[in-house]
This record gives sequence, C-alpha cells and structure tokens, in this order.
Amino acid sequence: MAIKKTTPTKVGFFQSLASAPSTDEFIKGLWRENPTFVQVLGMCPTLAVTNSLTNALAMGLATAFVLVASNGLISSLRNFIPKQVRIATYILIIATFVTLIDYGIQATSVSLHKSLGAFISLIVVTFASKNSIGLSLLDGLGMGLGFTFALSCLGALREIMGNGSLLNFPIFGPAYQEWVVMILPAGGFLPSPFGYFFLML
Repeated sequence: MAIKKTTPTKVGFFQSLASAPSTDEFIKGLWRENPTFVQVLGMCPTLAVTNSLTNALAMGLATAFVLVASNGLISSLRNFIPKQVRIATYILIIATFVTLIDYGIQATSVSLHKSLGAFISLIVVTFASKNSIGLSLLDGLGMGLGFTFALSCLGALREIMGNGSLLNFPIFGPAYQEWVVMILPAGGFLPSPFGYFFLML
C-alpha cells in the first residue's frame, strides 16, 4: 500500500503576519474593536473636540501616548505590585501620564489646550495588565491609533462641512455656505453613523 506524501501548504508572508498574535493585538484596536466606531467609548471627547482636524489629531495622539506608556509600565510592574493596592497604583500611573501630556500641550500651544479643555483630563485608559510587555504596547498602540483614526475622520468631515476648510486651509470658495451645526458639539452626532456603517462593511 503506497503512502502518499503530503506537502506542507506554503503560507505567504502577509498571511503569516496577519495570523500572528502580536499583529492581531495591534489590528483589533485599529479596526475590529475600534474604540469609537465599534465599542462606542470616549464619546464625550469625540463629540466635543472633533470640530476640527487639529483638535481631533491632538486628542487622539494624546490618548495614544497615555495608552502606550501606561500599558507598558503597568505590564512591566504588575508582578511587583501587591494586589491590595493594584487598582490605586494603576490609577496613579495613568494620572501621571495624563498630567504629563496635559502640561505638554499647554506648554506647546495655549490655544490648543483651551480648545481641548477638560477633556484631556478625562482620558480613560483600559490597560492590558495581564499581557506581556510587548503585547501590551501593541494593544495600547493599536487602540490609540484606532481612536486617533476615528477622531481624525470625524474632525476632518466636520471641519470641511462646518468651516469649508481643512487644517485651517480654505477648500471651497467664498460662496460656500458653512454648516454651522457641524462645528457645534451636537454636530458630532451627524457623521458618526457613517463611521459605524463603514467599519461594519
């Protein structure tokens, strides 16, 4: 009885990369578990600061920094922190990074800090303390960039429709009728369903 030899199936580079746990940890925050469009988290700053692309980028990158830094530090210290003070320590670490980014924005641009207002201090971080340091950093980076992507899409759309400009550069002529409602906090409700529909395709 002849025994057939089975040849191993060749897997492409991108296919193997997509199936890697580290890649999945990064991609899920960008797309499959996007904090804004899928999990509907952080809607308070999403509705309030996405009236321009500049504000949206600043808020998104600030959140990404806090996510990556706090995830990495918490993951590296989780075995040394007693269970009795673990939550308090996590909150202290997160608050430290939020304060750093708050002072950094205030020192860089006072007008931007006034636009973001108290929403910088309301950054809520979901830390991945049970993962390794590498996976925690990738999880924080993916979630942070996913949040930045969502805010940037809404901010660009609202700025174009509300002011007829993008990054303060005029796009349409002087005859363009501005949609003032788009740059008001209530205007954040209008483009959000399109983002949900886009990610569900």
